Amino acid sequence: MWLCLAALVGLYYLVRWYRERQVLSHLQDKYVFITGCDSGFGHQLARQLDMRGLRVLAACLTEEGAERLRNRTSDRLETVILDVTQTESIAAAAQWVKERVGDRGLWGLVNNAGISGICLPNEWLDKQDFVDVLEVNLLGVIEVTLSLLSLVRKARGRVVNVSSVLGRVSLIGGGYGISKFGVEAFSDCLRRELSYFGVKVAIIEPGFFKTNICDEKRLWEMIKKQWNHISLEVKEVYGEKYLASCEYLMNSGESSKGPMGILRTSHASVRESYGRLGHNFSEDLTLVTDCMEHALTACHPHKRYIAGWDAKFIYFPLSYLPSFLKDTLISWNFPKPAKAL
Repeated sequence: MWLCLAALVGLYYLVRWYRERQVLSHLQDKYVFITGCDSGFGHQLARQLDMRGLRVLAACLTEEGAERLRNRTSDRLETVILDVTQTESIAAAAQWVKERVGDRGLWGLVNNAGISGICLPNEWLDKQDFVDVLEVNLLGVIEVTLSLLSLVRKARGRVVNVSSVLGRVSLIGGGYGISKFGVEAFSDCLRRELSYFGVKVAIIEPGFFKTNICDEKRLWEMIKKQWNHISLEVKEVYGEKYLASCEYLMNSGESSKGPMGILRTSHASVRESYGRLGHNFSEDLTLVTDCMEHALTACHPHKRYIAGWDAKFIYFPLSYLPSFLKDTLISWNFPKPAKAL
């Protein structure tokens, strides 16, 4: 009996291995539009797909980012300036894409552009702090998708939306996690709606990677600025020790840590504030861009891709735990306010 079961499991993984390695033909004829190509995942993916021979249409926020990308790619790759928070900019970029793809349609749309915003306790923030993030990470994704959907449907192509492990587990306040939960919901219903037309939708859920969105100095400056703007009452509730814990995390001489990092320090109060589930920000962006490439070029793409070891072995399992256990683990790994009960 056990031998038969092992044989069935082995056969399942063999078939899965074979299916995952089947790649589409005529990739050189397919157009892919990628947002957020100035740096990070978008920049790496544009270069990666260009090397595979695809026709890459890369959207950058700045001309400097576009020029930097063009200098590292072939003449096939074309760039356009796009601000995903501006309807006029999205409409102009959509028309630009339409002129280039013509009757072939758009094979791939990768919604990658995003910002972190301010990731702090919600009580430290105001409405505009949330709006700034949602306009880019969620509303931008929706508007770009809707403006190009007819071209993707014409090609029976792919939509790839970049979410996050924070779209599975909400670790801290701010608009980032909210926006990624929204991307997950939008992608799920979009996948079902477009399945009738042969269009496939994939969600990428990266863990913590070292990109511009996670620049420690910039994040620490944002934290200090926000601390200076909150009320005296909120400052007393959280206390200077809470801020000191944030400062240690951002300015540690060790390798960059995620929000659940193992911290080694002689400062007992700070050491006790942070937790035991450790990981570093990964610098290997190909762990994410390989998932994106597979979603665009495989005959049988996945509906979800979990990218990064921390995502696979910490946050994915964490998302399935009972709420009381999940809350305990997360609380255990974050500093506590000065007036916590």
